[in-house]
Amino acid sequence: MFIFILFVFLFILQAEALTTSPTSSTLFDDFCSSIDGHQDAIISAICEHETAEFSRDPWQSGKASGLTRVISDGVMIEKGAVSKSIIRDAPLSVERAATISSRTGRTFSPGSTYSAAALSLVLHTRSPLVPTFRSDVRAFSVDGDTWFGGGADLTPYYLYDDEIQAFHQTMKELCEAHGQDYLSHKKSCDEYFYLPSREEHRGTGGIFFDDVAATRESLAFVDGLCKAWMPSWLGPMCLKRKDEPYSEEQKDWQLIRRGRYLEFNLLYDRGVKFGLAGANPRVEGVLVSAPPLVRWVYNHEVQKGSEEERLMEVLKKPKDWAV
Repeated sequence: MFIFILFVFLFILQAEALTTSPTSSTLFDDFCSSIDGHQDAIISAICEHETAEFSRDPWQSGKASGLTRVISDGVMIEKGAVSKSIIRDAPLSVERAATISSRTGRTFSPGSTYSAAALSLVLHTRSPLVPTFRSDVRAFSVDGDTWFGGGADLTPYYLYDDEIQAFHQTMKELCEAHGQDYLSHKKSCDEYFYLPSREEHRGTGGIFFDDVAATRESLAFVDGLCKAWMPSWLGPMCLKRKDEPYSEEQKDWQLIRRGRYLEFNLLYDRGVKFGLAGANPRVEGVLVSAPPLVRWVYNHEVQKGSEEERLMEVLKKPKDWAV
């Protein structure tokens, strides 16, 4: 009798687990719902301190839709975008099938039905004393499986070591709280945001991850990442330094470094290539992350012993910022 009761008890537990475990489609839908709220919250946080307003551009193209919000000529943000996009039940192209197959180690055939969603932001600051901030979260679902990706990273023009260290510490603690490997995600960030033609990294990094299997815990991780974006950058960096005076030479240096930012986007960024690969790409939406002004100076060299040189040393050899 005892064995029979134990068998029934275990059977009930297994049945409950099966009925309460979220499906891949449920996790994808929950992700899509969450990024709606995060987009609104981020814009509200910025607008509390900005004079300029975000434009609103809802769009739809075939199986894809989204909402692009752009701010220009603000007192803090010279140009920025907070963009949401969702693709549902679209056929995988040959190129995308090959890319996903090589990255995941599984074979996906062209024509397979996939869905994708993303919330991304890039904020180009007016002051060269405040880093450009880029971050995103992504979900990709195909053949019954869903993965999450995303990250957050800084592109400073001048190093304030304590601020960069605090940012990385926030990312590390977030990863540890959700069972994610911070060192692996940091390494991926350093490797991804790299300009091989220049042999330098775009910025001081952060975290970057792909193909994290969708579970309730990993959904909580990407949700927590979205919630950490503004507290890790807006107050500790942007509001802190936006009114500090800077020189014309410092602004010129910011524009030169923005040129490197644009080089990376146009030559190496996977998201730009993905966005432009379709038959009728939303070019404005894909290139919305581009800075408003840039400079290219032929054979530009930084002065020995300068703060610009100190930045370049870090961009050539990334540091371990978190403790």
